[in-house]
Amino acid sequence: MISENETKMNGFLLMGFSENHNLQLLQACLFLVMYLLALTSNFIIITITTLDEHLQSPMYYFLKQLSLLDLSFISVTVPQSIGNSLTGNGYISYAQCMLQVFFFTSLAWAEVAILTVMSYDRYVAICFPLHYELIMDARRCKSAVIAVWVSGGITGTLHMAATCSITFCTAKEIHHFFCDVPQIVKLSCSNDYLAVIGVDSLMAVAALACFISIALSYFHIFSTVLRIPSAEGRSKVFSTCLPHLFVVSFFLSTGICAYFKPTSDSPSALDLFLSVFYTVIPPTLNPVIYSLRNEALKRAVQKLVLDRQCTKK
Repeated sequence: MISENETKMNGFLLMGFSENHNLQLLQACLFLVMYLLALTSNFIIITITTLDEHLQSPMYYFLKQLSLLDLSFISVTVPQSIGNSLTGNGYISYAQCMLQVFFFTSLAWAEVAILTVMSYDRYVAICFPLHYELIMDARRCKSAVIAVWVSGGITGTLHMAATCSITFCTAKEIHHFFCDVPQIVKLSCSNDYLAVIGVDSLMAVAALACFISIALSYFHIFSTVLRIPSAEGRSKVFSTCLPHLFVVSFFLSTGICAYFKPTSDSPSALDLFLSVFYTVIPPTLNPVIYSLRNEALKRAVQKLVLDRQCTKK
């Protein structure tokens, strides 16, 4: 175990979910299963949407970007948490912690942004099908994706700069499984954390704007769908769009709740469980939710499996 004096000088001590070694092993196993599921499912989507010539529309282009973000997002926190639980050593250097803050906040915002873009893509496809190819042309799609990644980088830079300005004067024990900004703020001994609150407030407003945009997109989608005479057509759109809306609401609500709930000096199990809901579960479930009802993706997966079997024979 790293001594308190060493963590004061060089880094932080991630306390994780429990000090009980058996519970640490259980948490490591659960995280490993979810991590492998997320890696496998997202990698399959990336592979299929890259190789299959029938899956080159904007919808699948954005879905590939979402899978790339999910892979990166879950890889920022979960592998290290698994390693910490298995070794019983939660030490993380100051530089590693700040990099984790940068990548976590960058990818979290990029995820919100790409979900907003995807909802707009569905809105155009359903409400303006005749103008879809004109509105969502290749140049606009690439520009949207570049904006997603750049805005994520800017968000991460702002959060990291604000977090680096904090002065720590207590034992640097973070009661969490990764360097989450609200938990780092608890270690501040002065008002220099106000910069972090300012950045968080700015991003909360931006996230709220994205959510309103997504909600309006789906409102127009549902209004259009209700006018479709075919009951089967309505059912297909509703069964696809409602899970998407749930994913966005779940991701944003848990994240905002974790970042803006009143802080306390004592460790809170609620903080840990909330963080799991916006760090581990979305990257694992997104591939299932966004692909389960997609017949084209199912056929592409079956084709890929059959081709590999034929190649082995």
